[in-house]
Amino acid sequence: MLAAKRILRYLKGTLGYGIWYQKGQDEDCLVGYTDSEYAGDLNDRKSTSGYAFFLDGGVVLWASKKQPVVTLSTIEAKFVAASYTAAQCIWLRRILEHMGWETSVKKATRVYCDNSSTIKLSRNLILHGRSKHIDVRFHFLRDLVKDEVIELMHCGFEEQAANILTKALKLETFEFLRAKLGVIEFAAREGTRKSEDEVN
Repeated sequence: MLAAKRILRYLKGTLGYGIWYQKGQDEDCLVGYTDSEYAGDLNDRKSTSGYAFFLDGGVVLWASKKQPVVTLSTIEAKFVAASYTAAQCIWLRRILEHMGWETSVKKATRVYCDNSSTIKLSRNLILHGRSKHIDVRFHFLRDLVKDEVIELMHCGFEEQAANILTKALKLETFEFLRAKLGVIEFAAREGTRKSEDEVN
């Protein structure tokens, strides 16, 4: 009940917020972020995956979901999360292509991950010792990286937009990542626009 009340208080305090999209912000480029926390559920020790996809500077697709398997390391948890993100990326690329957004799917979709070992594992089949126990269904990520459909890239922890979907954060970090998702207070945006018009 306390968690539910906290959510309701947050929703009441952010009624004026929304996602801001700016045309041509990122050259119609689809960009994704993938993350996971490790063994966060104290009952079954399963990890939580999170991903977010951006278009024109605003988030268009996001999710947070408990993984169906128990992972044995942080690398494995992030690899599983990246595999789920890759599946959503393929689905989103097909929708955008169907809608005529060819510029978004002509090149590899950049997906940012804050774990360099996970990125190496997606590129290097030689790391057999670290991956032989990972379920085969998650290894299609390697094929997508090899075929240059997805480009898994490193980003710093503080720039990882998907952190907001997988971890409890400090207020400052939460507000920073919320803004990174493109979520802004529209009343403040309108005030800025009015003041700009007055100056002009």
